[in-house]
Order: sequence, then C-alpha cells, then structure tokens
Amino acid sequence: MTASACYKSGRTGEPMTTGRARGLLRGRGDPRATYLELFFDLAFVFALAQLSYALVQDLGWSGAFQALVLLLAVWWVWFTTAWTTELFDPQRPAVQVLTIAIMIGALVMAVALPDAFSERGLIFAGAYVAIHIGREIFLVIALRGHELRRAPRRGLFWFGVSALPWIAGALAHGTTRGVLWTLAVLLDYAAYALRHPTPGIGRTPTALLPNVAEHLAERYRQFFIIALGELILVIGLTLRGTGFAAHRTAAFIVSITITVLLWRIYIYRAGELLSAAIAAAPDQARLARSVSYTHLAMVAGIVFTAVGAEFVIAHPVGHSEPAWAAVMLGGPALFLAGRAALEYTVFARVSRTRLIGLVALAALTPAMLHVPPLLSSVAATAVLAGVAISDAVRARGRPPEPPLPPGVPA
Repeated sequence: MTASACYKSGRTGEPMTTGRARGLLRGRGDPRATYLELFFDLAFVFALAQLSYALVQDLGWSGAFQALVLLLAVWWVWFTTAWTTELFDPQRPAVQVLTIAIMIGALVMAVALPDAFSERGLIFAGAYVAIHIGREIFLVIALRGHELRRAPRRGLFWFGVSALPWIAGALAHGTTRGVLWTLAVLLDYAAYALRHPTPGIGRTPTALLPNVAEHLAERYRQFFIIALGELILVIGLTLRGTGFAAHRTAAFIVSITITVLLWRIYIYRAGELLSAAIAAAPDQARLARSVSYTHLAMVAGIVFTAVGAEFVIAHPVGHSEPAWAAVMLGGPALFLAGRAALEYTVFARVSRTRLIGLVALAALTPAMLHVPPLLSSVAATAVLAGVAISDAVRARGRPPEPPLPPGVPA
C-alpha cells in the first residue's frame, strides 16, 4: 500500500510524529465526503464515457482487451486518490492542490483514452505515470519526519518500476504496446496486493487500517453512481443524435429502466450496509481491498451496458451483431457477478437470485443473436427486474438483515 492506503490504527506501537505532517492527516470520526472529492469525481464521468466510446469504435476481442487495460488504469487513479483523501484532510490547501492536480491529470488521460493505443499513447501513459510519481513525491516531502513516510517511499519505488513498461509501451506500437501496458498494470495491482515489498523498507504493515470505514464506503458508492451517470449520459446523447422515432424511444425507455434496476440491485441492503460491514470486519483493510475489486467488476459491467445501450438506441430493429448481444447481456451479467461478490463481503453468502440471474443471462445469449437488439435489451431488463423483485419479496415482513462479513462469528 502507498501512504494513501494506510492509517495508524493505534495498536501497532509505531511512533506518530506531531507537527506539520500530522496536521495533514484526516481526523477520525469524519465520514463525510467533501465537496473537493465530489468535484474530483466529475472527471471520471468523462473518463468512463470516453472508455465507452473507445469500445464502440472497436468491439472485437482486441478492443475489449484494450478497454480492460485502460479501465484498470483509470480505476487505479481514482482508487489511489480515494485512499489519499481517506488518510489526508481534503480541507488542507496542500491536499486540495494535490487532488486538483490529479484531477487535471485524469482529464488529460480521459481525453487521450480513445486513441491511447494509437497516436496518443504517450500522452495517456505520461499522464498516468506523472499522477502516481507526482503524488508519491508530494507525500514523501509532506510526511518528512513522520512514520507514515515509509508508505509513499514504497509507492515511489513500485510506481517507478511500473513506469518503465508504461513509457516503453507508449513508444512502441501494436501488440508490443498491449503487452507492455498489460505488464505495467499487472505490476501496479500485484504490488498493491503484495503490500509493496520494497528493498530496505519491507512491506506495508498489516495493522495499518482505513481511517473511517463509513467514508471509504461512501466513496465506493459515489463512484458507482458516477458510473451510472456515465450510462445516463451515453443514453441521452445517443437518443439526441438519432431522434425520437417510436422504436428508438422504446429503446431509450428500456435502457433507462436497466439503469434504474442496476441502481436498485446495487443499493439494496449490501450497498446500504457497506460501511457497517467494513467496520465489523476482523481485517478492515483486507475487506476494503476486496470491496474495491467488486466495485471494479460492477463498473466494468456498467461500461459494457452503456455500449449496449448506444447500439440498441441507434439500431433497435434489424440484424443484431454477435458483439452487440454480448455487451447487452454481458454487461448486466458482469454487474451481477460483481454484485454477488459484494454481497459475500457484506453477508458471507450469496443470494440464489444473483446466481439464477447470471445463469439466465448466459442461457439467453445464444438466442439473442437471432433477434433485433431491442429484444435483447428487453431480455436483459426482464432478468434484472426478476432479481430486483425477488429482493423486494424476500425482504417483505422481515427485519433488516445485519451485516455479517466473512470471519465474523454468526
């Protein structure tokens, strides 16, 4: 973990230095996301919309893989910044300058994103590397004399290592760029998973915990809402560009219904209780990491769903391409898979309706290759509606279920 992913738990026995460095730390017991954090998030509505646009331009296997690499990079910028504002007080001018600088870098990445695997690779990779290296240098300087200074030193080492394939890939072309960038993003994620083992410093201590569980959970929920905002943006812009013909208006209504169902399925119980689940977990840091991956899967599902919505509104009737059916049903399926994983982290079990929904979407996909895109979208809507209705029926007349994350005695 970098400094943006750790917090002094009070149980490690490590010294905490007072002074200017400690004054930057966020106070415990403050779960609210600040206006600065919400402002920062706006950049990612544009980034996700650009990612959807890139997928629309190349929806083959190669395009999907490239989109995955780019999504992992975009998510990592947001994720590390969310942990930064989890640890450091966004009300401090220095932290505000850092956050806004990262937001500008994220916007540069987003502008270059559709052409990242062609002529704008160096802009995308350069902005990505500058964000991470710049943040860690800032934190090393800001935490001078503080025990937590070791964390950004670890981050600086590992982001320096991954910067080599990022920049080398930007200078290469074709398959070579894809291979090098895949290596780079795997290095970033693996270093985090392994707690940044660094020569002369060691790994991030496991006792370093999140600051405020409620704040971190709120940040995850906000990014999910950002992803839904990107979906709504794509739906509205596509309808504006195609007109209000009856079949396109029907596709618009179906797409908006899917958006509402995604929100409902996400927020129902597991989404609402996320902060309580993190607080109750025996290993809060481990559960917080797990939750980041479940949200990444759900966001990826929403990006695919947005691509499907664009196709169904633009071409609601007529022949359906196999790739269109794949995203129209695969997007909701990926969302349900991530949502099932989230449910497990909160309740240590998975509802059968989630699994039934996944099986139904997989079983419907072959048949959807032979029907108009609008019918494929209606089929996905029906499956999601079934999951949402089942949730409501199961909850009727029962007391709210408390969170029970894995490792907590029943």
